[in-house]
Amino acid sequence: MKKAILLLLCTLLSQLMYAQEATTIIKGTVIEKEIDQPVIGASIIIKGTTTGTTSDFDGNFALKSNTTGTATVVISFVGLQSIETEVDFNGATVEMGEIYMESDAIGLAEVEVVASVAVDRKTPVAVSTVKPEVLEEKLGTQEFPEILKSTPGVYATKSGGGFGDSRINLRGFSSENIAVMINGVPVNDMENGAVYWSNWAGLSDVTRTMQVQRGLGASKVAVPSVGGTINILTRTTDAKKGGSVYYGIGNNNYNKIAFTASTGKTENGWAITVSGAKTTGNGFVDATQFEGYSYFANVSKEINAQHQLSFTVFGAPQVHGQRSNKLNLLDYQESGRGIKFNGDWGYRNGEVFNIRENYYHKPQMSLNWYYNINDKLDLATVVYASIGRGGGSRGVGVDKFSPNWSSPYRRDGVIDIDRIVDENVALGRQGSESIIVNGVNNHQWYGGLSTLTATFSDYITFTGGLDIRYYEGNHYREVKDLLGGQFYMDPALSGAEAGAPGSFARPSKVGDKVEYNNDGLVWWQALFAQAEYSKDALSAFVSASISNQSFQRIDYLQYRPENQATDWQSFFGYNIKGGANYNLNENHNVFVNAGYFSRQPFFNSVWPTYTNDTNTGVVNEKALSFEVGYGYRSKLVSGNVNLYHTTWKDKYYRASVRPDNSSETFSANIPGIDALHMGVELDLVIRPTDKLNITAMFSYGDWKWNSDVLGVPILDNTQQVVGEVDIYAKGVHVGDAAQTTGAIGVSYLVLGGLKVGADWNIADRLYANFNVTQLDSPEKSVDSWQVPTYNLFDLFASYKFPMGPFDASLNAKVNNVGNVKYVSDAFDGSTHDYQTAQVFYGAGTTWSTSLKVQF
Repeated sequence: MKKAILLLLCTLLSQLMYAQEATTIIKGTVIEKEIDQPVIGASIIIKGTTTGTTSDFDGNFALKSNTTGTATVVISFVGLQSIETEVDFNGATVEMGEIYMESDAIGLAEVEVVASVAVDRKTPVAVSTVKPEVLEEKLGTQEFPEILKSTPGVYATKSGGGFGDSRINLRGFSSENIAVMINGVPVNDMENGAVYWSNWAGLSDVTRTMQVQRGLGASKVAVPSVGGTINILTRTTDAKKGGSVYYGIGNNNYNKIAFTASTGKTENGWAITVSGAKTTGNGFVDATQFEGYSYFANVSKEINAQHQLSFTVFGAPQVHGQRSNKLNLLDYQESGRGIKFNGDWGYRNGEVFNIRENYYHKPQMSLNWYYNINDKLDLATVVYASIGRGGGSRGVGVDKFSPNWSSPYRRDGVIDIDRIVDENVALGRQGSESIIVNGVNNHQWYGGLSTLTATFSDYITFTGGLDIRYYEGNHYREVKDLLGGQFYMDPALSGAEAGAPGSFARPSKVGDKVEYNNDGLVWWQALFAQAEYSKDALSAFVSASISNQSFQRIDYLQYRPENQATDWQSFFGYNIKGGANYNLNENHNVFVNAGYFSRQPFFNSVWPTYTNDTNTGVVNEKALSFEVGYGYRSKLVSGNVNLYHTTWKDKYYRASVRPDNSSETFSANIPGIDALHMGVELDLVIRPTDKLNITAMFSYGDWKWNSDVLGVPILDNTQQVVGEVDIYAKGVHVGDAAQTTGAIGVSYLVLGGLKVGADWNIADRLYANFNVTQLDSPEKSVDSWQVPTYNLFDLFASYKFPMGPFDASLNAKVNNVGNVKYVSDAFDGSTHDYQTAQVFYGAGTTWSTSLKVQF
């Protein structure tokens, strides 16, 4: 009997030990339903534990656990709806098969069509995509373009360091030659092509994904992007009911609070999502304090299977101090403030007073209508409006605001505002001689974009559409602060007509318009078409667009009423591009593309003298581009390499001469100034295990001015030659962006919800910016100052965990861990070295941490 009991106990004990040691393996493949593509890096975790794994390049995963009994497996990925499945952990292998995850947003697929989102291994362009998860983990307190700094061909800096003052270059081209689109709607300024990121200071709060299409880009609309296209997709409406609250802090009193709430899709087809945020801080650079708000709302209605409407509005009112003037390196050293020094502010009655301050609010509203006509036809239409209000301040009158260190109006390195006030008060009835004005740049922008997609067969698709825009910009200066004086005598404008409002000096008080007051009107009409072929391993496209851009200038200050408006000036432009991608097998693909652009001049090229004198000789700028690329995909490695060659012709420049014994300056267009931008770009993603992710990037550009222009005649008002201009630019490197960049990033999933990572970036061969027309003799045909190479090292950590019934995430980010002192932006000086260059320093160590709770 005892032996039997002992045998039974041993048997039970061995079975218990076996059960404890038995390992269950959960296998499956995660696929994004809308695009039928594997989800790379999806989180698979046993609910309530830290046991988990992630999906590989093919979306496959294998989760091993000694858990027994029934437990819930949670599959999640930022931007997709989470899936929870009950699994029996019995020591066997459980095959879950293909698991399709749906988007957590309504209407996203339709927006992607309008926005021309590139598809991996199909669209023949060089592309990098920033997913929502990366934005959450790595943005921190960085400016929005800086999240792209580890992207091939990109050079992004904080510029002066103020809130929203960052800039970006792509393949050596500034934002004027980069098409920036939000949900498929172009946002480059219609007068000068620039992108003012401060207008979109809250955009990161509502961005769902961002795609950088280098070179020609996949956009079908008539946006001739020489450098590339930055395609930003905002949130639409959340598919599920819920929301989140967010709180973040950082260096220099950075403080941010935000919320999101969504109804989810109701039974009658309505869905509403709203979000808002407030961000404040002092800024890393002296006197760059800021206060910004952002808001977003989307209302969608699924009328029936054929029709869907979606209305979106978002904006980001903000005000921030600026560092506008680059300074000599010696100025930073002598200031005692080092890289934080800002020469554009001072103290007034013991309080910070900004000479340069930016304020703006640019809400954008859009109404999207998606019409599924039939199985072969789809129509996507968006009408939009953007109403911008704001500007920036500066000092005018007698120059007592100079950034020059030796200025008598500086005390302890900053502007002595109290002295300026005292001097204005002493002038009494003579009025202030130095004041602060706001340069106001209001605008009204309306547009419509309609795209018809026709499917002719299983392999051929045609897309065509219409792009119409109207823009009215209002530009004037108004008195902001008389700095103690009673009024300001606005000086007469030397070029004003007799009897014009600006032809005589007049006293002005706060709110009065001074110095200039004019409008710029722009009309844009364009047609575009694209044919696509896709069968098996081959996909190809050819697209073309034509556009007409018309300008008018209205000057209310320098001309009498009957002469205030110019005639409309119209310019025709076009572009044609095409390409093909061929998937050699499941691992290898190759692509090629080519295109030619003829882009209309900007508004300020038509009226370069800020008068109504029309520049009749201005011509279109042209670009011819070729690119080839190769891609490789496997479970371990994913990578791309591409080579590009872009010729930029007839870039607009204008030069001036002053004849001997003359007080008058004469100017002329300088045609034929060409540049050649070519280079190679490489990016890699390596996943040795399901927990370790390694990214790498290398970009080498060879960007040089490609021509000399000699003997350009300058004519006077009687068409007599009064001088000639020579430009010796051939072989000189293009400035303003690092021509060699590299990056390595590592992230590791320590536990089920804890991820840590690091990023290293290098910038080399950064030549200071310069005006190419200054190369007016052979001895001046030399490279500008080459800024020292710099390396930056960043750290981040994120932790996802349950907080009672809610899901929470904690993120931390440290930028420039080594507090590296480096020059990020420079303008060349007379000796082409550090001694005469004017520069901005990049930020030192910055940090932020945030908590987000979802409900």
